[in-house]
Amino acid sequence: MGRSGVRGERSRPSGHGASTAGAGDLGWDESLYQDAGDAVPGPGDRRPPGHRHKGGRAKKRRGFRILRWTAGTLAVLVLVTAGAGYLWYRHLNNNIKTDKLNIGEHKAAKPTPNAAGQTPLNILLIGSDSRNSKENLKLGGSKESVGAAPLADVQMLLHLSADRTNMSVVSMPRDTLAQLPKCTDPESGKVYEATATRQMVNTSLGRGGPGCTVATWEEMTGIHIDHFMMVDFSGVVSMADAVGGVPVCVSANVYSRNSRGEGSGLKLKEGTTSVKGEQALAWLRTRHGFEDGSDIARAKAQHMYMSSMVRELRKNATFSHPNKLRTLAEKATKALHVDDGLDTVKKLYDLSNELKRPEPSRITMTTMPFVYVGARVAPKEHDADALWSLIKEDVSLDGKDKKKKSQDETSDDPAAADDKIAVQVLNGTRTATTAPVPGRASQVAQALVAKGFTKTVRDQSQTLAEEKTVLRYPSSDLQGDAQAVAKSLGIPLSSVKKSTDVSGVTLIVGADWTTGNAYPKSAADEDASKALDKEQTQNGADDSKCMKVEPGYTW
Repeated sequence: MGRSGVRGERSRPSGHGASTAGAGDLGWDESLYQDAGDAVPGPGDRRPPGHRHKGGRAKKRRGFRILRWTAGTLAVLVLVTAGAGYLWYRHLNNNIKTDKLNIGEHKAAKPTPNAAGQTPLNILLIGSDSRNSKENLKLGGSKESVGAAPLADVQMLLHLSADRTNMSVVSMPRDTLAQLPKCTDPESGKVYEATATRQMVNTSLGRGGPGCTVATWEEMTGIHIDHFMMVDFSGVVSMADAVGGVPVCVSANVYSRNSRGEGSGLKLKEGTTSVKGEQALAWLRTRHGFEDGSDIARAKAQHMYMSSMVRELRKNATFSHPNKLRTLAEKATKALHVDDGLDTVKKLYDLSNELKRPEPSRITMTTMPFVYVGARVAPKEHDADALWSLIKEDVSLDGKDKKKKSQDETSDDPAAADDKIAVQVLNGTRTATTAPVPGRASQVAQALVAKGFTKTVRDQSQTLAEEKTVLRYPSSDLQGDAQAVAKSLGIPLSSVKKSTDVSGVTLIVGADWTTGNAYPKSAADEDASKALDKEQTQNGADDSKCMKVEPGYTW
């Protein structure tokens, strides 16, 4: 639905189970009104009242009737409890605020399932700076900010691997500059045209809601986003209270407030302190006082808090204690604003079970590689692209993935001489958002001819759209030939496919190979650590980190 919340079916639990029970089932039993062992005269029973049965037969009958009474009473209690549980479940569902997932024009392609049929999960975590409520205004900002469009001041992509063994969390600084996509507000219908110049990505939230922030990420990274979860100031405080204290560490006494009144107001002693509620919010908002006072330092502090929170939740009883779990469920459903694919408690619960599967030691948190553009930042061209490729290819950022081996072995069929192999090359670089690269088939065909494949020709009769470059062959006797072509260009054998759609060895140059004569290395073949800034990267199991305090903010 819209942002007003999800409304469930207004049906009531049926009470028919109780109405079918007889008086004896719900408590009426004659044996309760006589001495133990006395028989109840029945039709045709000529024994006088008070006659004793031998062998305790009456005790068995009385025990059976009491058992029957207990079962009837329990049935009523179960119905009442189930009804209350249903009403509470519906109440929690009604707490949840939802919005459309992606309100842009274009969507990134969904990842291909692995050999086991599993797919990764990508969730965009958004922190809104909205002051459009008394609670949020009290926690930060000025009255002048009331009514202003909210900003997505925290943006983190959470990637859960297809096999659920590892997780990567990547922050994008709020002042990252990028061209924003066209978005349409799902409630008002207002259209926000794509920006002609680069704007700060945190303004995407004010262009129709979180669905535009999702669209911005998909456009910038090419990564398909499955869900978003957004929370504002008061939501953070509420959630932090429900979770309980989370240990954080500073290198010196810190007070985040300067002579100009800037800062979050965070005040901590040197060393480790357990923070919750408003103090936790202050930690997550602190920029002035940490390291160089930048948004980059704030992202590092946020990663530190999240890592510590995961460790705390794993070792304490928050999720096994009914009252704590009930409190957390109540506060979480009120605090979270999610996409319409997470519109029930059941869906959120199922998602939480997936997210808790990786061990903290397999959780890696980092910040997008960037370069400064004046006081702002922009993605660092090669390094940022390499990081997005790692995530798209589901490669863990901790470098602990086992080397992925191709299931395709070298063909037993020997290849013909290079100058005898006929190859047809097609341009498949077109995508849903971009036009094909002009002359791409010709460039690759010329490269093959130069390598000795003189029977190579380009096919200009059609332009295809292939996300990844592929070599196809029609029959087993041409497999060796196709593999010879692949090896000459550096194309992995896993991209050589048998297909009845072609009549000979056919190379389709995909959107993953738009320049150069040699096929680019897969992200899986790259060292993951090369794409990461070690200073901005944390392991979820590392509890030794402390935030460095900026000079001038100590006390």
